[in-house]
Amino acid sequence: MAIIITDECINCGACEPECPNTAIYEGADDWRYKDGTALRGRVVLPSGEEVDTEEARTPISDDIYYIVPDKCTECKGFHEEPQCAAVCPVDCCVPDDNHVESEETLLNRQAFLHNE
Repeated sequence: MAIIITDECINCGACEPECPNTAIYEGADDWRYKDGTALRGRVVLPSGEEVDTEEARTPISDDIYYIVPDKCTECKGFHEEPQCAAVCPVDCCVPDDNHVESEETLLNRQAFLHNE
């Protein structure tokens, strides 16, 4: 994941509907691999981990909106720029310098999530 939401987030929710992968969730909300993707049932992730796409996962943040790293593609394959960053009124959707991924990796994730 090259995009994170910082603690400057004002919880306006503008970013959530813009994500083509449904990788953005409101703080304290559970997330699922199946949300906004073509993934169904048990699947093996590119990392080799087997998961149930229907299973509710623990929120990454309890306080602010968050981005699920395994679902974020920086909008590659959909848009020219990350849409969360484009619509954020306080510029808190920013690149995560500690987790940089190649365009190829992001496009492969997009294809995996949407069975393309």
